[in-house]
Amino acid sequence: MAEQSIKLVIGAGEYRNNPGWIHTQEEELNLLEASTWQRFEKSSITAILAEHVWEHLTFEQGVQAASLCYRYLKPSGYVRCAVPDGFFPDESYQHIVQIGGPGPKNHPASSHKIVHTYYTLRKMFELAGFEVNVLEYFDENGIFHENEWKKEDGVIFRSKKLDPRNQGEKIVFPSLIMDAVKR
Repeated sequence: MAEQSIKLVIGAGEYRNNPGWIHTQEEELNLLEASTWQRFEKSSITAILAEHVWEHLTFEQGVQAASLCYRYLKPSGYVRCAVPDGFFPDESYQHIVQIGGPGPKNHPASSHKIVHTYYTLRKMFELAGFEVNVLEYFDENGIFHENEWKKEDGVIFRSKKLDPRNQGEKIVFPSLIMDAVKR
């Protein structure tokens, strides 16, 4: 009998672009509440995907959430995490993704608590014990870097690879994307 592969999408929202994965919302599976994870055995999850979720946590909460994910991932399991990119050199983008966000309280960015760069996101997951591979990101000089990744390992819609807004000459709405692998 083949071993079951548990793959989770955290904070799936309206996105359902990972067929065969378990799509969850905060009420069902909370990154900061260990009790909501008890339906899974420790070291039982193969993959966790979080697209534009970690920016809603403080740095300390992000480390706590990463540690909880680490506890439930199998060895060599991973978190594919995407957040707004703090080094993307576009003033209007940075205005949209800023801490506290623009506009009314119900705007998705209104609960942003941090704008990550590849340094802060990597550090957060390394503190939880992960080995980190950064997949798409801008560096401090505004230069875009891209490492190969497969959508079969977790679709990140807001990416250079998949977002139609980013398919021309210019990147319009990037994400900082990384895989954090349990050692």
